[in-house]
Amino acid sequence: MTTTQPLESTAGAADKPGRTDKPGGTVVTSTQAETTRASVGDSGKKWIPGPLLPQKYRRTNRPKLWLEIALIAIGYELYTLTRLAAPTHEAASHQRGWDILNLEHYLGLNFEHTVNHWVYSVRWLAFSMNVYYGTLHFIVPIVVLIWVYLKFPDRYRSVRTVMCTMTLLALFGFYFYSLCPPRLLPGADFIDTFKLLNPWGQSAATSDGVAGLGTSTNEFAAMPSLHIGWSTWCAIVIARLATRNWVKILGIAYPFATFAVIIGTANHYALDAVGGLVVLGLGFLFQRILQGRPAISAPPPVPSPVPSTVPAEVASVPKQPVGSDAPAASAAQRETSARPGASG
Repeated sequence: MTTTQPLESTAGAADKPGRTDKPGGTVVTSTQAETTRASVGDSGKKWIPGPLLPQKYRRTNRPKLWLEIALIAIGYELYTLTRLAAPTHEAASHQRGWDILNLEHYLGLNFEHTVNHWVYSVRWLAFSMNVYYGTLHFIVPIVVLIWVYLKFPDRYRSVRTVMCTMTLLALFGFYFYSLCPPRLLPGADFIDTFKLLNPWGQSAATSDGVAGLGTSTNEFAAMPSLHIGWSTWCAIVIARLATRNWVKILGIAYPFATFAVIIGTANHYALDAVGGLVVLGLGFLFQRILQGRPAISAPPPVPSPVPSTVPAEVASVPKQPVGSDAPAASAAQRETSARPGASG
């Protein structure tokens, strides 16, 4: 009687969970296959393209300090270009100021005049807002940058990229869309609190510089409002990274206080604040496309290099397929040995 042992076929082996045969004698485990499918599926669901930067350029270590100083110097030089061009744009900036006021009146946002006159009626408040406007706008973002640089070096490059992109877009706005602030708009009846309540002791503010800052500022750099863009950037970073609740609350309150200051001192229109939020959003979007991850989230760990495939002979011992010569010969030998008298 012939007995045939069931042998596993190649197709059956390929159907077993935990292994997948590939051409060329390699096997991919089910875990590897699932990881590949998940990564393909995740990329298919992404609506934001990126990352544009190769992995080796998406660094998360703390950058050199001299590089950060160089970026600040470049930013200041670009701002200087917009400041030097401002006097040539004065007439256009006045017309745009009236265009903004008319648009805000149409949209029901023309509350700046009322707020400005009320703030000036409270002298100590107007004076305090002048100090706030001329100092915290520079101090707070620098402090936040230093804090992230020292405490969260793995997030620093991404949040700095957001700020640099936002500032660069704003500089384009300052140059190509010079806008006279309300306090300097002829015939608009806004009160120039800097001129009347000067924190630095000057008796007047010239048309080419905020009182106390001289000619180092661009008077027609109203749209977009970097006061709102930078302060909101600070609020987002502080709210996400700070551990103490009171620090989070102060950070979140910062842009709201800044908005009250820019309106109360008549340095910006309400739509300037909207413009500041727009360039901030574009900064976050550019960073996301560039690096392929949210700016403030912790970067993913770098996976250890592992071989994507393993040789089939190492992964499992291959079994003889049904119908091969070796099993047939073995069956014939067993049948011959079972016949009577086969031995002699």
